[in-house]
Amino acid sequence: MEVQVCLASGSSCSVQLSPESKVGELKAAAQRRFGQRFLQLVFRARRLELEKSLSQAGITAGATVDAIAQQAAVAKTESEFALYVPGGAAVSWGEAGPLAPLPAGVREIRGSGFAFAALRDDGSVVTWGSAEHGGDSSAVQSQLTNIRQIQSTAGAFAAMREDGSVVTWGSPDYGANSTQVQDQLTSVRQIQATNGAFAAIREDGTVITWGSLGDGGDSSQVREQLIDVREVQATRGIFGAFAAIRQDGSVVTWGYESASNSSKVRDQLTNVRQIQATDSAFAAIREDGSVVTWGKPEKGGCSVFVQEQLTSVRQIQATNGAFAAIRSDATVIAWGHPADGGDSRFVQEELVGVQQIQAATGVFGSAFAAIREDGRVITWGSSRDGGDSRKVREQLTGVRHVQAAAGAFAAFAAIREDGSVVTWGDQESGGDSSHVQDQLKSNGHCSFRSVQQIQANLGAFAAICQDGTLVTWGQSTRGSDSTPIQEKLDRI
Repeated sequence: MEVQVCLASGSSCSVQLSPESKVGELKAAAQRRFGQRFLQLVFRARRLELEKSLSQAGITAGATVDAIAQQAAVAKTESEFALYVPGGAAVSWGEAGPLAPLPAGVREIRGSGFAFAALRDDGSVVTWGSAEHGGDSSAVQSQLTNIRQIQSTAGAFAAMREDGSVVTWGSPDYGANSTQVQDQLTSVRQIQATNGAFAAIREDGTVITWGSLGDGGDSSQVREQLIDVREVQATRGIFGAFAAIRQDGSVVTWGYESASNSSKVRDQLTNVRQIQATDSAFAAIREDGSVVTWGKPEKGGCSVFVQEQLTSVRQIQATNGAFAAIRSDATVIAWGHPADGGDSRFVQEELVGVQQIQAATGVFGSAFAAIREDGRVITWGSSRDGGDSRKVREQLTGVRHVQAAAGAFAAFAAIREDGSVVTWGDQESGGDSSHVQDQLKSNGHCSFRSVQQIQANLGAFAAICQDGTLVTWGQSTRGSDSTPIQEKLDRI
């Protein structure tokens, strides 16, 4: 029988199938005809289930089925990627190998260091990956119902239920064991995490912490101060510390001592509106645009040499060891470790009209990439990790977004207004995409000229093109080879 499939744009196609054919076959045929992946089929205002036959779905000869083009999303762990369409199915690939598509109904996917947790539309949770890092949730599966949000450390997950209670699983070393505070985990509205600990903000503004004591899991010394908290910020990397902003703009800190000790600047931590962190230092923006820093001096905790310039600051970005502040006049001030981007002197005159900054963080060095209002990109920091973009300077025009892969070494990928992509930085970590671009052109599929979004983990990139084609490159052990799951994408 013949079935009409129509897009919202008005385009349509006819598909010949038998009444016993699966809805998934109809979807696959329509996607081939339209040259568009990730279509959702709707019939009589009802989303069709792919495993049902056309007759079971009530589709008869001459029927018209609507097709809705959806935007895919990509989640990551340190060495894997997971692609999903909200409300649809999901598939993952990388170091642990490919995963067969999860059933439809995936709302969101969260990654820990080496495991994934998928939150489904019905509030249930599906996990996979390293059992030690949260891939095995069997011990708490019966509790994983009515979940509305998931947070993760490097080795554990914390799921917040609709009633404000919290369920945890994974490695006890990374916050999976919440038994000592379980009776306090009620009316939780938000959860933040360091590398090995969690901090939950309750509706009454109090904060409950658990996990690795050295990573901020123990807040007993500041418990009386953790009231009327509006948000919590955490350090990045292996050193764990938290900074909580209270409703009155004051700040409370705890965790890794070298990062969290704010005693010397406590009197200045008033009227704070935003906090950013390196791996062992914090920078707070006050309502008047001034900046207060604390933590390890060499990691950005000391801003004395640029303090007079830190005025009218509207945004701060951070690598592992340096900060970059965008001022209201769109100029940039950087400080911290030079190898991590703390020294921008060589490009200072070019740092004008800056709209946003991206950070690439490697173990041995880091870099910043600033996108200007004219679409040009200015970089500084560790040369190998993307701080030196001279080889692609002429291509870095008309840029609308920059993504970074951060592992042992780092790399950048920039999407231009025309959809093309420019990469630089550590070649093995994705800084060299030439082999992928040549492959795409020779295959005649979508080229980088239609890339819509890019995700990155600790050594690889995954780009989704306008027609749903997935392109990956970087380290082979980090998910750069997506060949095993390419055919499965039609079932997402």
